[in-house]
Amino acid sequence: MAKKQVFGEEAKSLKFAHRRMAKVIISKKNETGKFSYKETMIDQESVTDFIKNNKV
Repeated sequence: MAKKQVFGEEAKSLKFAHRRMAKVIISKKNETGKFSYKETMIDQESVTDFIKNNKV
């Protein structure tokens, strides 16, 4: 059974409702010398900007 395809403004709104997300894990070194990890979920398009801003 095939799905009905939607065209027009309704299709655009459905497309933007399903954003592609990415999990990014960034490591940082503590004062004690051990590593701690921070993980966040962000839009797939802004992954490179997020990594550049959070580099040590």
